[in-house]
Amino acid sequence: MDRLTMAGLGREVGMSSGHILYYFGTKDELLLQTLQWSEEQLGTERRAALSRRVPARERLDALVDLYLPDGHRDPRWTLWLEVWNRSRSADEEARERQLDLELAWHRDLVALLVEGISKGEFRPVDAERFATRTRALLDGFGTHLVVGLPGTDREQVRDHIREFLDESLTA
Repeated sequence: MDRLTMAGLGREVGMSSGHILYYFGTKDELLLQTLQWSEEQLGTERRAALSRRVPARERLDALVDLYLPDGHRDPRWTLWLEVWNRSRSADEEARERQLDLELAWHRDLVALLVEGISKGEFRPVDAERFATRTRALLDGFGTHLVVGLPGTDREQVRDHIREFLDESLTA
């Protein structure tokens, strides 16, 4: 993304960089709006997976699969990394918009945990705290995958996460 210039993007989409800046104002805003669009698409998939009539543990695995990058240089995760990096100098409004994207995942995870606990599928845990810790685990492993850390592959990561979830939530 560092090599992405507004002029280069303009050439790719058949517009001048001036037109792109007219619509988005800055590269940061373009990236954030692209991330919002991407997350809206993924949110549709996530809601469909979470609404299936299967055990909560199976839906939790589906959420993890959607959350994790497909592998090294996954475009969605690369975009997230770029927005996270740029958020250091972003204004409060932009950081709030980014937080809204993060909280959508959090709320869905908390709701799934609460449901699984209420049905006796998961042992009682503080769903808010557990969701926060689980997302941190997913972010850490996801970052290792997307940057291509040697010796890290998606199946290995999924196994680690499944083991953690089984050990933590088994009723």
